[in-house]
Amino acid sequence: MAVVNTIRSRAKEPDQVCADAVDLARRSLVEDAGVARDTIGDHVGVEAAGDRVVIHLFVCADPAYAGWRWAVTVARAPRSKIVTVDESVLLPGPDALLAPEWVPWQDRLLPGDVGIGDLLPASPDDERLVPFVVLDGDDAVTDWFRPRTDTENDEAGPRTAAELPMPGRSRVLSAFGRDDTAERWYSSDHGPQTPLSHAAPANCVSCGFFVPLSGGLGRFFGACGNSYAPDDGRVVSADHGCGAHSEAMLTGSAAQANVPVIDEFGYDLVELPGVSVDETVFEPLSREE
Repeated sequence: MAVVNTIRSRAKEPDQVCADAVDLARRSLVEDAGVARDTIGDHVGVEAAGDRVVIHLFVCADPAYAGWRWAVTVARAPRSKIVTVDESVLLPGPDALLAPEWVPWQDRLLPGDVGIGDLLPASPDDERLVPFVVLDGDDAVTDWFRPRTDTENDEAGPRTAAELPMPGRSRVLSAFGRDDTAERWYSSDHGPQTPLSHAAPANCVSCGFFVPLSGGLGRFFGACGNSYAPDDGRVVSADHGCGAHSEAMLTGSAAQANVPVIDEFGYDLVELPGVSVDETVFEPLSREE
């Protein structure tokens, strides 16, 4: 059984009485809105905004607003022929030069934008951080300064003193924060998927200059302590690598200088003071007797 919509949908036509009030709309810009006459250009059209409500559009002739249009809204009451002005405003047209869409400053920041003297506090609801003590979810910990007294708390909190946060910290990395940090570090130039790492003789985990981090991130990351390495002082993944590995060895013998080749059968003619090459008589090295 087909359902037929009995409501007719048609494009709204501008009210003719309001559409004819072009002079009223132009005059209201000058008298009511205080717009200079020379900044009001040609009338470019009308738009229906509702029943007996019409918007008149005029070109803005001000050079500072190229492509913009003056919009004057007029209306009339039912069964009335008197048109009144509702409002006037300057609106951008299809070819108007507009500023880029506004982006909040926290969304415009990029890594490395914070300079000397700049402050970038983390928001209270930053999902990368959790309070020092959280009791629910993947971030759950117990009071980290309370000793474990039962089997229920045996798996909670840090296992070594090195994993305790520094005193004074009210928040620590959440599970999301740790995962986000690990993914960012692992996919960076200090991870395993770089030409430098592919050409390395071994991974950082076996290097004597590799200083593992504490906590959960220490299973995958550490700091490089080799002053000759390109990653010195940076966090690198355990499967990263470079040519400055502490156990790197030359795979081939050192290159030896080639023995010079001496031509003992040829010679060059060199002119000396008082001796002319052209006047010199040369005899063959061997004679036939």
